[in-house]
Amino acid sequence: MAYLLEHGFTRGQAGRTLFLRKIGKQLLIAQIYIDDIVFGATLDSLSYGFANEMKYEFEMSMIGELNFILGIQVKQTNEGIFISQSKYAKDFVKKFGMEGKTHARTPMSTSIKIRTNPTGKNIDPTLYRNMIGSLLYITASRPDITFSVGVCARFHANPKESHLTAVKRILKYLSATVDYGIWYSKDSNLTLVGYSDADWVESANDRKSTSGCRFYIGGNLVVWMSKKQNSISLSTAEAEYIAK
Repeated sequence: MAYLLEHGFTRGQAGRTLFLRKIGKQLLIAQIYIDDIVFGATLDSLSYGFANEMKYEFEMSMIGELNFILGIQVKQTNEGIFISQSKYAKDFVKKFGMEGKTHARTPMSTSIKIRTNPTGKNIDPTLYRNMIGSLLYITASRPDITFSVGVCARFHANPKESHLTAVKRILKYLSATVDYGIWYSKDSNLTLVGYSDADWVESANDRKSTSGCRFYIGGNLVVWMSKKQNSISLSTAEAEYIAK
């Protein structure tokens, strides 16, 4: 990292391991994870030059075009890039014995609210937390389960059988949609568009609302979020105002 900072790179605001080098109107981006570097540029010559620079300064090799990293699959075509975690999702579903089970059409019921259940049957909290941790990682490419996983994660301190049932429903949905992911089209424009919304008193425990948002560059989804609000909204208008 010190080498990059000494040779024209600056740290990106999105993370401490993201580095940017601007050369006129061109841009070179490098992301470091332990001893791996993923990089790309607006010109192929910048990418090849950076690869040669790294091989000259450090004992490392160029693997080639990125297609898999940290459990995330990357498929690059002339039309765009598709990222998914299908292999990770399949292994996860199989690990917790949900392979071949009846599929669910949605990750969470719209009629049953999950709440604390002091009198409910206790379950293994380690198992529950492992499942939640794995699901949270899958949300890196699956915004469709972000809200459901976030709700279930609220009960990791003292999970009950009813909470585990809700998590298993997410797994049943995931089992039917393991090949889902996010498509980034090369033909998209660079217009930044954001959407936000909120439910009202969604939480059955404290009556707090949940905010949700998505941001697109052109038609490409780049940021998504689901978070319970810090205060209790007294109306749907107030809940939506807080979300924005």
